[in-house]
Amino acid sequence: MKTNGNIPVSKVERAGKFVKTGIKVGGNYIKHYTKKAFDPNTTREELHQANADDIYESLSELKGSALKVAQMMSMDRNMLPRAYAEKFQLSQFSAPPISGPLVVKTFQKAFGKSPQELYDRFNPKAANAASIGQVHEAWKGGQKLAVKVQYPGIADSVKSDLRMVKPFAVRIVGLCEADVDKYMEEVESKLMEETDYTLELTRSQQITQACAHISNLYFPVYYPELSSKKILTMDWIEGMHLGEFMATNPSQEVRNRIGQALWDFYDFQIHTLRQVHADPHPGNFLMKADGTLGIIDFGCVKELAEPFYSNYFSLIDKQVLSDRSIVDPIFATLEFIHPADPAEDVEFYTNLFLYMTELLGKPFFEEEFDFGDEAYFDSVYQFAEKLSGMKKLRDSKVARGLKDSLYINRTYYGLYSMLNQLKAKVNTHLGFLKVKPL
Repeated sequence: MKTNGNIPVSKVERAGKFVKTGIKVGGNYIKHYTKKAFDPNTTREELHQANADDIYESLSELKGSALKVAQMMSMDRNMLPRAYAEKFQLSQFSAPPISGPLVVKTFQKAFGKSPQELYDRFNPKAANAASIGQVHEAWKGGQKLAVKVQYPGIADSVKSDLRMVKPFAVRIVGLCEADVDKYMEEVESKLMEETDYTLELTRSQQITQACAHISNLYFPVYYPELSSKKILTMDWIEGMHLGEFMATNPSQEVRNRIGQALWDFYDFQIHTLRQVHADPHPGNFLMKADGTLGIIDFGCVKELAEPFYSNYFSLIDKQVLSDRSIVDPIFATLEFIHPADPAEDVEFYTNLFLYMTELLGKPFFEEEFDFGDEAYFDSVYQFAEKLSGMKKLRDSKVARGLKDSLYINRTYYGLYSMLNQLKAKVNTHLGFLKVKPL
């Protein structure tokens, strides 16, 4: 795989890269419409593929928050055209790595020593690379280790990168600009946390210790003395990523066991710890043939404060959803409905969010849910496609939903998606308590 010898660090360098990419994308549109003028049967797929290639190449060189946003969008296969989704999925664990000299420079800055001085053995070639950092193999005292090294300049570029990636998100994904503006603050906050490996170390130790009792889970041990703000050292744990695991044709029993462990892990975090590993993409999970699940990377953790938690999860109750006297104040608190909304908008958005809640909450309404039910997921994707085609939503200048809901929604989408790929049958009521709204 091609390595990056340097990463644009200054705002001017990074802005220049975005501008060049924008020019390429503009050129792709010109080529597309010129070709379509001569051949009316030309589809937008070639345009999407060309744009996806150019944008991903640029984001891969920039690393950091821009690439992380691509990763987040790729988790939702109905949010992006197929070409973008498939290309951006590479950012989950196989982005181009940075070169050895840059890695050594990071160690020298953090510890005043090279990695070869800190470990008995250190592989300068990255084992995998993603958006914020890359992972190297190392050995110390006979123990194989995973060493995560953050890319240079990432933390300093979060705010400016997000501002520059916004036009791509609005134009390509078709997001409402009001939604983008409202949620960028939340994305920026979480990305800044992800660049602090000292914080990740603390959260990793706390959450893995708290979840140690959950059946069929395993976690790495972390090493504070070999970690810093930009470097994180942990045990190397074995296992297969989801695609590789499914290619082994595991039995339904094994898939159910892993699916249940995954569900129980999220259920316990959300309803007991009130904080959650909010980055459930396949690159953060390792699976074994014996039905056990390894979990890594606690860089993105969302804490659930009151009253958001109580109001959000009180909707996982059919009796609540059937009573407008209860639903209306909850929807207002969650900012699905706004005080200035005219009566027709109140009715439109109330019905829309009621249907959405019932649809996405369906796994909670059954004692056991079959996430291999493609008819259910087809209905979810069809509804999402319908939403994207609603002019009223596209033209809306009002963002719907508290910013706190962004990472919780993404967490459940990622969880559902992984369980769907596993074709797992899961007891969704295990440990779940009905929540009363505040």
